[in-house]
Amino acid sequence: MMKEKVSRREFLLTATGAVALSVALFRSAQGWMAKGRQYLGQGLAEPLSGRLTPPGDTKIDAVAQALNRWTFGPMPGEYARVSAMGVPAFLEEQLAPEQIEDGLCDRALARFSEAWWEPVGEHYEEDDEALPPILRRAMLLRAVYSKRQLFEVMCEFWSDHFNIDPTKGDCRYTKIDDDRMVVRAHALGNFREMLRASALSPAMLWYLDGRANAVRKPGDKPNENYARELMELHTLGVHGGYSQQDVMEAARCLTGWTVLAKKDDGFSGKLLSPLKDRGKVLFRADAHDDGAKRVLGREITAGGGAADLEKLIDIVVAHPGTAQHLATKLCLRFISDEPPAAAVDRVAAAFTASRYDIKATLRALFATPEFAASAGTKFKRPIHFIVSALRATNAQTDAAQPLLSYLEKMGQVPFRYPTPDGYPLAAAHWHATLLWRWKFAVALARNEIRGTSIDRGDLLEKLGDYDALAATLLNRRADEMERQAGADAGDRLALLLASPGFQRC
Repeated sequence: MMKEKVSRREFLLTATGAVALSVALFRSAQGWMAKGRQYLGQGLAEPLSGRLTPPGDTKIDAVAQALNRWTFGPMPGEYARVSAMGVPAFLEEQLAPEQIEDGLCDRALARFSEAWWEPVGEHYEEDDEALPPILRRAMLLRAVYSKRQLFEVMCEFWSDHFNIDPTKGDCRYTKIDDDRMVVRAHALGNFREMLRASALSPAMLWYLDGRANAVRKPGDKPNENYARELMELHTLGVHGGYSQQDVMEAARCLTGWTVLAKKDDGFSGKLLSPLKDRGKVLFRADAHDDGAKRVLGREITAGGGAADLEKLIDIVVAHPGTAQHLATKLCLRFISDEPPAAAVDRVAAAFTASRYDIKATLRALFATPEFAASAGTKFKRPIHFIVSALRATNAQTDAAQPLLSYLEKMGQVPFRYPTPDGYPLAAAHWHATLLWRWKFAVALARNEIRGTSIDRGDLLEKLGDYDALAATLLNRRADEMERQAGADAGDRLALLLASPGFQRC
C-alpha cells in the first residue's frame, strides 16, 4: 500500500481550501452553465435513465473494485448493472469485447475513421504533425465512451509496454498502424503473437533502429538497440538472466529486416517510390547474418534466414524470466505498487500454462486473494484520474487540446513518452501532480474546459442528493470526515473529484 506523506485529514482540508480558492475566482453559476452548453455540440453522452443506485457500503466491495480496476472508472448506473449480473459474468463480458455493442464510442471516433483505417502507406500523405494528435484524442475518446473497458485498459497497458514515441522519424506516420495491428489486434489475445507483431511493426523498426540492423560482410556489427529492449523491457526484464552476449546474438537473429521509408529504406539511402510502398516491411537476405547463433542457452542453426526471428521469439517468450516480468507488471498495474510474490507466481504460472494467453493470465490475476484485498489502494495515474472523472459525471467531451492541456500539466499525454519503457505504473512518479488534479476538478465541475461539459443538474436529479453523488464517485458511502469536508466546501462536486477517495481505485 502506498505510504502517504500527509495525513488524510490534511489532504482533505488542503483540497477544500484549494477548491474554495479556485471557485472564488470563477464567474456566477449561471454563467458557467451557459458557457458549458456552448461547448456541448457532440451529443455523445448517453442520457441518464431512471433513478441510479450507487454503492451503499462504507467500504469498496467486490463490484466497485471490479469497476475501479477493470475499467477507467464506472459511469453512473454501472454499479447497479454489474451488481445485478455478478462480478464473474461482468469479467467474462469484458473478456469478449467483440461481442459488446459499442455504438456510442463509434460515433465519438467517426471524425477520425478515414485516417484510422487507411493503409499505412497513405499516412505518408498526411502533414508531419497531423496523425499523433489523432492517436491521442482517439485513445481518450475510447477510454471515456467505450463499453469495452477492460480491452481499453489493456490497450493502454500494452501501449506503455511496447512504447513508441511518434516524434521519431517515420513513427509519426506509422504509429497508428502499430496501434491498430499490434496493440489493439492482440491486447486480449496471445502474447507471443503480439510480440512478433511488434518486432515486425514499421513503427517499432523505426523507433528502435531495427530497420538499420544489417550485416553485409565479415566484421560488420549488428545494431543491438531493439534486441536489448526486446529482452530488457518486452520480455525477460532487466533482471531476467540474460547477458550482453545474448543481446548481441539476438541482434544477429534480427538482421535484414527493414521498412520502406519516406526518404530511404534504411540500407541503400535511396529515395523510394511509389508512395503506396512506404511503410512496407521487408526481409533482405543479403543484409542478414545467417550464421549459427546461441541465445539464452538455445542453439539456432545456420541458414535459417527470416526464420531466425521466429526462433528468437519462441526462445524469449518461453524463458521463465518473461513470465515473471509480465506477471510482475500486471500485478503492479492491477494490485499493488509492491506486487505480492504469491500473486506474481500464480499469474506467471497461468501465463506459462496457457501458452501465453492474456485472457487466462488475467483470470488468474483477478482470482488471487491479493487482488481482492487491495481495494482502494491504487493511486490513479493522470489519464485514469481524468477519464474516471469524465465517466463518473457522464461528461460530454471532444478530447481536444483544452482537455489534453491538463494531461500535459500532469505529465501523461497519451503517446508522448520519450523513452522505450513507457509511462511509469508506480504512484511515486505521480505525487507531484496533485495541484493540477485539484484545478482540473474545479474546472470540470464548473464547465470551464472548452469542448467538455457535464450536466450537474441532471446528475443530481437522477442520483437524488449529494450523498448519493459521493457514493457514486467514491464507489462507497462517504465517511464522516468526507461528509463534514463536503458540508464546509464551496463546491461539493469539485471537492469530491479532488478528494483522496477519488484519487484511488
